[in-house]
Amino acid sequence: MSIFRISNRNARRLFMARQGLCAQPRAKLTDAGLCELIRSLGFVQVDSINTVARAHHMILFARNQTYRSRQLTRLLEKDRALFEHWTHDASVIPVEFYPYWRFRFERDREALLARWRKARHEGFEEIFDAILSQVARDGSTMARDVGSQRKTGRGWWDWHPEKTALEYHWRTGSLAIAAREGFQKVYDLAERVIPEEHRSATVSQADFVDWACRSALDRLGAATTGEIAAFWDLLTPKESAEWCNTALTAGELIEVLVDCCNKSPPIKAYAFPDIPERLSELADPPSRLRVISPFDPLIRDRKRCLRLFGFDYRIEIFVPKHKRRYGYYVFPLLEGDRFVGRVDMIHKDGALTVTGFWPEQGVKMGKGRYAALEAELERYRRFVGADRVGLACDVR
Repeated sequence: MSIFRISNRNARRLFMARQGLCAQPRAKLTDAGLCELIRSLGFVQVDSINTVARAHHMILFARNQTYRSRQLTRLLEKDRALFEHWTHDASVIPVEFYPYWRFRFERDREALLARWRKARHEGFEEIFDAILSQVARDGSTMARDVGSQRKTGRGWWDWHPEKTALEYHWRTGSLAIAAREGFQKVYDLAERVIPEEHRSATVSQADFVDWACRSALDRLGAATTGEIAAFWDLLTPKESAEWCNTALTAGELIEVLVDCCNKSPPIKAYAFPDIPERLSELADPPSRLRVISPFDPLIRDRKRCLRLFGFDYRIEIFVPKHKRRYGYYVFPLLEGDRFVGRVDMIHKDGALTVTGFWPEQGVKMGKGRYAALEAELERYRRFVGADRVGLACDVR
């Protein structure tokens, strides 16, 4: 029996559909609709860089231009429909997934201690109990509210011991993020933040592995065992491989071949048996041009992005300025199911200013694409509240 083959075009469209990028971007987005969008994505990465807007807001705006940041704040801080924790990085996650994160809490207890003993200021372990007692007594607490504030001078992730203790209790489940002020975390006891029905719910190890693999594959469309494991960063590749083998034997998965965008041979992957029906029902993504966050789930896996879209993207915030190919924080430009360029821009002094623009090789910038770029910049101007769009480079 031959292996079902997925064309590159269908693989791109399938992934985009599973990632919410084939929906109508102008449909009114309610709070309930936003919660469902995040549920369908699985999570939305949170990041501090704010040259235009923070990554989580840009990820959601790329999918629906009626989205506003206050909606996410309500769902997180008032409705408690979402919680903030770790996938491959800090992320906003539907609260009904919280029981599965108990396995992450347990896994991280020793792993974080081992890593942070090397990387953090000495003394954080000795104050674990005191910090937890202080939060229990005082309620919502920020890192600036506690401790000596002494640091090591070791650079980017230089935390004082009290901050490290707060982070450890958050990462291992005793604390939760109750809110953010600016971008600073406000910590509180998990029992005061996470609704009891989700906090007390339990799942077995087998159900956890099944959920983590099945939900990841559903959001990827078709994927390798490594991609399945990496989606939530909750499992090892070995665990996902064992699950795939079991599900394949049970007839719950099929093997597929996925064509690459470049001249590389197709890769072997897994999909659910209804993949032919899913592909037959795919709608084309909107043809409009969209700015994509560097942390968008469409491009988070850089190797997968290159294979599916032929788009070689690297974020250069840690690259010395003189070695950067493009810029500090450059945004991909997506048109339909194709990346057509990159734009560097900043929101400052009332203006959304374009400081760099690079069409992809082979992409012709005719009047239509320039008009589409201008329209997207105008959408972003309104979204971030800028007074005007400015050009500090030649986009022609």
